[in-house]
Formats: sequence, C-alpha cells, structure tokens
Amino acid sequence: MSDDHDGAQWAVELRGVTESVVTTRGPNGRWNVAALGLHAGDPVTARTWGRTRTRRNFEARGRGYVQFAPDPVAFAEAALTIREESDPILDSTDAWVEIEPERRASGTEGGTEWVDWELHPVESQVVRQGVRTTNRGYYAVIEATVAASRLGVETYDQGRLRERLDYFEGVVETCGGEHEHEAFEIVRANADW
Repeated sequence: MSDDHDGAQWAVELRGVTESVVTTRGPNGRWNVAALGLHAGDPVTARTWGRTRTRRNFEARGRGYVQFAPDPVAFAEAALTIREESDPILDSTDAWVEIEPERRASGTEGGTEWVDWELHPVESQVVRQGVRTTNRGYYAVIEATVAASRLGVETYDQGRLRERLDYFEGVVETCGGEHEHEAFEIVRANADW
C-alpha cells in the first residue's frame, strides 16, 4: 500500500495503469459510476477526457470513491453506460479508497479536452480478500471497453479500434464465462462497430 500526503493509504498496491471503478456524487445526490484508469506513482494520478460526469463531480464536490471490483459486468456498465446508485460503494467491490482529486494539468488532444488529477486517499477499506484467478475473457472485456470508448475520437485510428473489438469479442466467446459474455453484451449494445 502506498502512503499519500496526509498519511492515508491506498487499499491495494498499484503498478502501471490499474483500471478501477469510481463513484462521484452528482447534483441529484446520487452516485455516478464510471471507469477510471489509475496511474501508479507518488501521487497516484488519473486523466478524465471530455466534460464527463466524473470530471464535473470532481470539480463541484472534490471527492469520490475509487473501487476495485473484479466484476466484468460492473466494469462494462461503468465504462460504457450511465449508471447511478444511491450508495457510493458497489456490492461487487473488494476494496475502496475515498479520494480527494486535485486538478494538476489540463489541455486538448484531438479536439477533446482532458484534465489530469492527483488522487489523494482520505480513507480506505479492504472489503474482501481471496484468491483471484486469471480469466482471459475478463481482460478482453476491459480492453474492449477502452477501445469502444475511443470510437469517434479523431485522434484514434477507427479501423484499428474496430479490429481490436472484433478480436476481443472472439477472446470473450472462447475464454469468457457467463459474466464475461454478459459484460460483452453491454459493449455490443453501447459501441457502434
């Protein structure tokens, strides 16, 4: 676990880019659920693209809950749909970290605004511990949500993204279980390729 500026810790060890689910409170009092890639470091950082609900909620309320939930359905919904909950912690979460985001840089790339955030942990909790197995279908779902979220963004090669989605669809069909198949249906329903 890494320490942050005020002594609070991350609930898990981060390396490279770790995909997570983040909940942020919206103006209606409900918790918006979204995907958020965490860049390991001191401090941990993340980038939001466009004027997303996550960005607006970070700016307006200055808090959120980063969650580590190995449920592919929860991740696909977070990445590709609008989902709101009455509680900030998802049932499928193994660990969570309440964070204070601090805006550190912003710019535009390919016509899309981005903001880089430092994520400072306030409180964290490990909800469940246990042995996790590696399922190639799960990781294919995660990669498919990344490719799908970039469709329509001029900076990215659209043909290449569609090829990647076709490939990940095949991996899920071959290697995925029931949850991965259900998650990929969310990708299909929310990505035009």
